Amino acid sequence: MSLRWLRVRLRLGLQARGPKNRVAGQFVRKRAKRAIFVVHRTHHFARLAPIPRFAKKRSLGMTIQTDRKIAMSDHAEKVWVTLNGLPLTFEFEWPFHKSTSGADFWVLHGDIRIANSDGLHAPVAVNLSATVREVLPSLDPKDAEAPVINALRKEIDRKQIEFAKSGKLLPVAFSSRHYDFKRQKWVFGKAADDVIATFLERKVYWQTATTESAKASPFGSAQGMLLAKHARNGAPGYKRGAAGVWIGDPAEAQYLETTPGHLLEVAGRLAAAEGLIRMDGQWAEATSALMDHAGKFEGARQAALEELDRKHAFERG
Repeated sequence: MSLRWLRVRLRLGLQARGPKNRVAGQFVRKRAKRAIFVVHRTHHFARLAPIPRFAKKRSLGMTIQTDRKIAMSDHAEKVWVTLNGLPLTFEFEWPFHKSTSGADFWVLHGDIRIANSDGLHAPVAVNLSATVREVLPSLDPKDAEAPVINALRKEIDRKQIEFAKSGKLLPVAFSSRHYDFKRQKWVFGKAADDVIATFLERKVYWQTATTESAKASPFGSAQGMLLAKHARNGAPGYKRGAAGVWIGDPAEAQYLETTPGHLLEVAGRLAAAEGLIRMDGQWAEATSALMDHAGKFEGARQAALEELDRKHAFERG
């Protein structure tokens, strides 16, 4: 049974436990009687097995996933790159909730991690203003997740967020400065073509490197969850078992203030002129030539981290 079939019928929630991560995951289907299944996944197939009624709460030592934990797992393996070269992963505790302090804003807690780092992360509390709340169709992840991630990336570009192994919760304002009411669009800064080209190189490299490092998992969870997420978001050209990075992602186009079509155009030039990636529709695959530049991408990440450290060390005095 294919993962594409599963994503149509189920809400995805993956939780691996135990020293060897023997349990692949648990899926909860919101239908009559809320039928509950355990999914045993390998890199190539998935199999459904019903959980007995008496075992629903403790089957295989797992608790039933809530909507919030399902949402948190959605981006557990997708890498989001900043303009200054930092590869990030995001986890959010959906949904937004009204501020308990009496202020007129909504709060979303999350954690930003630097991919392939030694535990560097930044816990954040995204404070959504009432003004921006009015322009969002809803506070659900499908409408709010992309602008939230892009607002956080922009704060990192501006060196406003510090990463540490044990960081304190940082309030981050998600305000109207990220929205152009006249043009009715999100604005995070328009990137030139050369900046987009560098961004796409880093995006493909870091997603490939992170996915490759996760292949040691017996269930291939990184690749499977990433492709399942893209499929749920309607990524064109999705094929079961496909490998690659989605270039025409509207969330990335929003961050760079361009269009998915223009991202594909720039990626096509990279593929044709430099041979760093191979394109298949809206998907890109890293070539060995790109992966051979690991030192360049690692160097950009380290330089960005050092700039952040210097800025925050100066502010601390």
